[in-house]
Amino acid sequence: MHVPDGFINAPVSATTAAVAAGAVAVSLRGARRELGNERAAPLAGLVAAFIFAVQMLNFPVAGGTSGHLLGGALAAILVGPCTGVLCVSVVLLMQAVLFADGGLTALGVNITCMALVTTVVAYALFRGLVKVLPRTRRSVTAASFVAALVSVPASALAFTLIYAIGGTTDVAIGKVATAMVGVHLLIGLGEAVITALTVGAVLTVRPDLVYGARGLGQRLKLRVHGELVDAPEPEPSPASAAARSPRGVWIAGLVASLVLAGGVSFYASADPDGLERVAADHGIDEKAEEHDAAGSPLADYGVKDVENVRLSGGLAGVIGVGVTVVAGTGVFWVARRRRTGHGTDASSPTDTPTNTPTNTETNV
Repeated sequence: MHVPDGFINAPVSATTAAVAAGAVAVSLRGARRELGNERAAPLAGLVAAFIFAVQMLNFPVAGGTSGHLLGGALAAILVGPCTGVLCVSVVLLMQAVLFADGGLTALGVNITCMALVTTVVAYALFRGLVKVLPRTRRSVTAASFVAALVSVPASALAFTLIYAIGGTTDVAIGKVATAMVGVHLLIGLGEAVITALTVGAVLTVRPDLVYGARGLGQRLKLRVHGELVDAPEPEPSPASAAARSPRGVWIAGLVASLVLAGGVSFYASADPDGLERVAADHGIDEKAEEHDAAGSPLADYGVKDVENVRLSGGLAGVIGVGVTVVAGTGVFWVARRRRTGHGTDASSPTDTPTNTPTNTETNV
């Protein structure tokens, strides 16, 4: 759903750029709280790289139309809403600058619709569902599915509203809204499946690394003189600290991202995505402009002068994953360093594993 240059006029593009800049600034402050220890920055960078990789996997939906992951819900649930906004924003910036995907003047529109709206809507709905559902990992996965599903048509509605204010062609906004929401509901199903499977997989192996699952576990209770009190936390042993290292998850996630972007992406659907289809059907694309980075060596997710299509696309995907994980990790490392003050570590909920709720009670 990357908006190209020329869809939105200059004043509204400038306004959305200001909104996006403000959202990024606020998210940087919030991310300092969410990035609690030295392990958080690489994991957040990995989430950005994974979103970049999965966005290359367009899947067919209906009538010669495809869709792809937006990633706001996935990022917010895995690493936090503020960090999630930054994750998707880093991806959009890399795509616009290196791959000519999403206009440069439309970057504010894309960050507003694809990073800000999806993350805010998804995480608000996710937290609401988690509060009313049973406190289990299965509930977190189910809430992830619903939140991701709703976030995609919400993003489509946000674009429609922006286009109604600053669109460069005269179209029937009601018909555009109906078409955008309809096709993006179908795309949202794909987003929901990808998000739920990913969150569920991480919950299975490392629930303590899922930001949205923090606080689901309950402390052991002791009954002292007839009153229940929290039991003291046991001292972590060196073995348990090593077991909590996220290195294995990080390596597995990076390998999966490289495989998806470097190999599986070759089999992605070549059909236009939801926005492209609606734009073509309703005349929104009449004043679309050529991307300023159209001559980039990586434009259109291929390496210039590499004639083999499979190799060209695969190399571009691998380069994109590498650049995104480095750029994302750098952004999050700087945010965390500013929070802790010259790299001094701070305590964080990520140091405490998240477990399925228990109602253990011991009498003393």
